[in-house]
Amino acid sequence: MNDTIAAISTAQGVGAISIVRVSGPEAIEKVSSIFSNAKLANAGSHTIHYGNIIENNEIIDEVLVSIMLAPKTFTKEDIIEINCHGGISTTNRVLELVLSNGARLAEPGE
Repeated sequence: MNDTIAAISTAQGVGAISIVRVSGPEAIEKVSSIFSNAKLANAGSHTIHYGNIIENNEIIDEVLVSIMLAPKTFTKEDIIEINCHGGISTTNRVLELVLSNGARLAEPGE
């Protein structure tokens, strides 16, 4: 499959940090559309970038975004990890933004 998928990759509940993982050919594009730091398209592999997740000019969360470019990843695809503040509400909102920008929810095992 050539889909760009997204899912929460940390246990939900009480925790300081949650990770939303986006994987696939349009991962950088999908995350760039909601990330305040526009440098993702030109970023090197295995780098981390500070910024905010934005929806309609409103800051949703202050995050770190990790970029891992194909083929140097476990899945051989581009992978973006959004390290956001923990808690169900914020994590779900970040995931919903990624999904609303065209990624699909990952199925179990993907």
